[in-house]
Amino acid sequence: MFIIGDFARHGRVSVRMLRHYDAVGLLRPAHVDPYSGYRYYEAGQLARLNRIIALKDLGFTLDQVRSIVDDEVGAAELRGMLRLRRAGLEAALAEAAARLGQVAARLRAIESEGHMPTQDVVIKQIPAVRIAELTGTAASFGPEDIGPVVGPLYDELCARLTAAGVSGFGPGIAYYEDAPAGDGSIVVHAGITVPAGLAASDVPDVELVDLPALQEAATVIHRGPMDDVLPTAQTLATWIDANGYRSTGYTRELYLECPEDRAGWVTELQEPVVNDC
Repeated sequence: MFIIGDFARHGRVSVRMLRHYDAVGLLRPAHVDPYSGYRYYEAGQLARLNRIIALKDLGFTLDQVRSIVDDEVGAAELRGMLRLRRAGLEAALAEAAARLGQVAARLRAIESEGHMPTQDVVIKQIPAVRIAELTGTAASFGPEDIGPVVGPLYDELCARLTAAGVSGFGPGIAYYEDAPAGDGSIVVHAGITVPAGLAASDVPDVELVDLPALQEAATVIHRGPMDDVLPTAQTLATWIDANGYRSTGYTRELYLECPEDRAGWVTELQEPVVNDC
């Protein structure tokens, strides 16, 4: 047998933790000296301790841990609990990774302030175009909210166009508008340029839209994934403000090149403007 200090050392836990587990009935000592009150543990109890620590680290409450290690929870129920906990941890990990990406994007925008060439901004007219589109709603106009919506929309749109046998379609065009709810959410329009003669009956599972021309648009080329669009978009905004123009709506995104490696993406940002000078 081990005294409590030795057992704690072998179990890589604190004596205080063992005393707490004893107090709540989770891990009783194998023997307590009736005269000295010293607690003694057997080596075989390390297995129970390991299970307690593992389950606790997975986020289970001590009451849940007790039920599991005391075999009050069946194997099937335990598997279900572990699967749910795994899903929760994976979701938390994905959320943390997304937040890290948002911080990194803002940091890149800060680091690029004043360093991106504004001479690359071009004012031009954008012609009208017919697109096939699907729509969704994002919580905000931030890249962290737009990306998870627009990506799946394009996957589904391409699948539906292919299933309908549509060929000859051109680059993607995404555009945005405020959602009717007025809560800051955004309606995301994921579109693909299609031949002007395409009829709605040719693609029954998507919407055909004649996107109107933009008489004046401030445009700039963004290279790389759209998660990193903030520096380019804010450079465009700086140019618009500095040159006497005023934005009249959300920026359109014309996806010129979209290779599998998103670092090679080429996107033209097209922001509708008017000249107030």
